[in-house]
Amino acid sequence: MAQRSATLRGHEIPLDLHIGGEWVSTDSTYEVTNPADGTVIAEMTSGGVDHAERAMAAAAAAQDEWTGWAPRARADLMHRAHRLMLEREDAFVETMTLESGKPVAEAKGEFALSASFFLWFAEQVAHLHGTYAEGSNGGYRIIVGHRPVGPAYLVTPWNFPLLMSARKAGAALGAGCTIVMKTARDTPLTQALFVKVLVDAGFPAGVVNLIHTSQTGDVSTRIMNDHRLRKVSFTGSTGVGAQLMAQAAPGVVNASMELGGDGPFVVLDDADVDLAVREAVACKFRNAGQACVAANRIILHRDIAEEFTEKFVAAAKQLTVGDGFDEKTNVGPVISDRQRQRVSALINQFVDAGAEVLLGGNPVEGPGYFFEPTVMNLTSERFDFCNDEMFAPVAALYTVDSTAEALEFANDTTYGLAAYLFTGDVSRAFTIGERLEFGMVGINRGIMADPAAPFGGTKMSGIGREAGQDGIYEFLEPHYMALTVDEKGALA
Repeated sequence: MAQRSATLRGHEIPLDLHIGGEWVSTDSTYEVTNPADGTVIAEMTSGGVDHAERAMAAAAAAQDEWTGWAPRARADLMHRAHRLMLEREDAFVETMTLESGKPVAEAKGEFALSASFFLWFAEQVAHLHGTYAEGSNGGYRIIVGHRPVGPAYLVTPWNFPLLMSARKAGAALGAGCTIVMKTARDTPLTQALFVKVLVDAGFPAGVVNLIHTSQTGDVSTRIMNDHRLRKVSFTGSTGVGAQLMAQAAPGVVNASMELGGDGPFVVLDDADVDLAVREAVACKFRNAGQACVAANRIILHRDIAEEFTEKFVAAAKQLTVGDGFDEKTNVGPVISDRQRQRVSALINQFVDAGAEVLLGGNPVEGPGYFFEPTVMNLTSERFDFCNDEMFAPVAALYTVDSTAEALEFANDTTYGLAAYLFTGDVSRAFTIGERLEFGMVGINRGIMADPAAPFGGTKMSGIGREAGQDGIYEFLEPHYMALTVDEKGALA
C-alpha cells in the first residue's frame, strides 16, 4: 500500500504509522478536525493490536544495536535532528495551530521550548558519568555505570503535542532506549512531523516507531502486556495513568507518570498585584486553560482580593477569542465540542453552589468550539469539585483571611503538580514555598517550564521527573560491577 500523506498550508505531513523503519498504511482511518471551525483536515491511518505487536517487535530488535552506539554518535544524531526541527519551524507551528487551535504565538512558544528540550538531551548524552570507589571493606572496587532501561512506550497528550513528544523522546533516545510513540488522537499531525524529523535525521530502523490509533485502549493494553516492554512514560489524566500503572505491575515495568493538576495560585497581602494579575492571566488562559499546570484555584488574601479581582477581570476582558491564525487572537478554541459541553456543565455546577460569574460564562457561537474567558468569584464555602482540574478558560477566585489559611487551602488537594506564590518578602517566599506540597513552585511567576528544571509532581499528580539533570535517568538503570583487586599480587 502506497504511503499516505496530506498537504496542509503547504506542508506535507505523513499520515501513516511508522514501524521498523517503514511507513505503514492500513485499511482503517480516523478523522482529525480543526477545532476552530470543526472541519476535517486529515484522515489518519489507524493501527490496531497487530501493529502494536509489530512496533514492539521492531523496538526490541533494534535495542541492542542502539545501546551499542557510542554516546557521542547518539548525541551527534540528535543534534542533526535538532537542526532539522529548526529548519521546519513553520510546518510545526502552523500544524499545531491547525489541529489544536492554539494561537500562532503560543505555537511558536511551544516550538521554541520543544526544540530547547530536545537540544538539552542532545547535549547531555555525552556527559553521563558513573562512579568508581573502593569497597567498604577493601579488596575490591565499586564501579557504577548506567544502562538503558530498554524499549519504551511513550504516550503523549493532545494539548502540547510537540513539547511532550520532544521531551519524552529526547530523554529516551539520548539514554539509548528504542521507542514506540502513541499519538494523541486529536493532534497526531504534529507528532507525525516530529517522527519524520527523526527518520530524516537518520535514526536506525526500529529505534523510532509511531502508532496512530482509534483503538487506544486495545493498543495500549497490547503494548503494556508485552514482556519486551521495559518502560512506560505517560502524560495525561490521573485515571488513565492509574490504569497504565496497574498494567505495568505484572511485568514490573518501569513507569513515569505526569498526571492531573490542581494548581493553587496564591497571592499574599504584600504581593505586587499588577505582576500577579499579568502572570495569572498567562497561567490561566494560555492554551485556553488546557494545561495541567494551569492556575486551578486563585487564592487571594483578603487585603488585596478586591484590587486583584478588579484588575484581573479587566485584563481578562481584553482577551480576544478567535481562530489561532488571527494575530489578534489570545484565546483559541477548546479541543472539541464535547470539551465545550463539559465546560458549560462545570460552570453550572459552580453557579448552583453559589459562585458569582464576574465575566463570561457562555460558549461562543460556532463554527468551532470556542468559549468565553470566564471569571467566577466563590463564596467562603468550598466544595469537593473545587479541586477538580478545570482544563478550560475558566478562573475561580477564592478569598482567605490569612497566610496560614492560604497555605492550608493550597495544600488541601490530592494533587501536587504545580503551585504559584506571589509575595514581596523573600523570607515568606522560602518559608511558604517550602511548605507547598507540590513538585514545582513558581514564585512571582506563572510560567516555569525549563529544560534545566525537573518537571513533575507529587501525590496523585505523578511519579518521576522529566528534563533537568534527572530526566534522562528516568530511562537509565544503574549498573554495578564489583571488581576484585589483589593488591599484594599486583605489587609482587
